[in-house]
Amino acid sequence: MKYWETIADNLSKAGRSWGCVSAVDSERTIWIVDAHRNDGRRFVVRADEKLTAFVELEAAIRGYGELI
Repeated sequence: MKYWETIADNLSKAGRSWGCVSAVDSERTIWIVDAHRNDGRRFVVRADEKLTAFVELEAAIRGYGELI
């Protein structure tokens, strides 16, 4: 299992819905990852690499004082 898959699995186990999409512009691929629960809190992160996006999402959620 890849590390980003472990983070995604932890998000699901914590009751969060999550999504991941990539977009290509003229120079690079951008990864956008989001996670939310029914309480209305949503976290959205974008990065140049998929793993980086998931790691930053995990850090944002933990930084907000919530565990995933």
